[in-house]
Amino acid sequence: MIVSHDIDAAVARLREGRLIVMPTETVYGLAGDACSDEAVAQIFALKGRPSFNPLIVHVRDVSVAAAYVQWNDLAARLAGAFWPGPLTLVLPRQEHCPISYLASAGGDTLAIRVPAHPVAQAVLEAFGGGIAAPSANRSGKISPTMVAHVQFEFPDRDLLILEGGACDVGIESTVVDCASGDGAVILRPGSITQEMITAQGIDVCEAAAHSGDFKSPGMLASHYAPNLAVRLNVDQVQPDEALLAFGDSPVAGAAKTLNLSESYDLVQAAGRLFAYLRELDQPSFSRIAVMPIPMEGLGVAINDRLRRAAAERS
Repeated sequence: MIVSHDIDAAVARLREGRLIVMPTETVYGLAGDACSDEAVAQIFALKGRPSFNPLIVHVRDVSVAAAYVQWNDLAARLAGAFWPGPLTLVLPRQEHCPISYLASAGGDTLAIRVPAHPVAQAVLEAFGGGIAAPSANRSGKISPTMVAHVQFEFPDRDLLILEGGACDVGIESTVVDCASGDGAVILRPGSITQEMITAQGIDVCEAAAHSGDFKSPGMLASHYAPNLAVRLNVDQVQPDEALLAFGDSPVAGAAKTLNLSESYDLVQAAGRLFAYLRELDQPSFSRIAVMPIPMEGLGVAINDRLRRAAAERS
């Protein structure tokens, strides 16, 4: 495993059909050429990811996105407001879209975004085409927000990791379905909140009941999960539990406590979420207890990740 700042070396690996790890503003991504069936298959294999769970394709700008998907007015308005940034749009594939169908999980839509991180932008500018880059962790586990997390997940793999520091956002992108014809449908909440979208004069519609057709990553019931069980919305803890606290009055009595934000700052909490879950995921504790997080703004996305982390596992 190589940790590097060498963009040219990373792009050369991508062109050879090999995988790299690149930082984005959300999480570090396990990246490969999205047009290569072999490279995309490597991503699924290395992550142990179910083949029905699609990948997000990262591109450098709107012009590349529009070459892959059927662009529409809703997508243009959302991209104009939030790209580059932590927003993924789901749109129908172009008729002759070269992106691997495996990245779409065999479906007729594609999840696509323009990341804001300067390292990701440099890679995409040099590479030119689409890069599939789900989070660089084992499927269903906690997403990585720094290089050390990736090294922990894949210690013996031949990967080049581009160093980009700690991820600013620290939680995966908001995913919006622009293909249903019913307005903007949030498939996965993130740091681009419903309130931010409606502030642009865009209607947000309620997602239909899940039918088993996965248009977006992050829709599995159990996801982002530590090895320990997770207990939510606690107001008391056991002495053998680890506590993920929020606010200026942490519940007393835990074996170890990490506070997402003493000042009730949801942006700070989102940035710390995955790193703190990893730090508390130790066999010396019986489980991870989590204090309530407000269901407002970015708290919706934080609670979504925690709910999936706490879900019953198959």
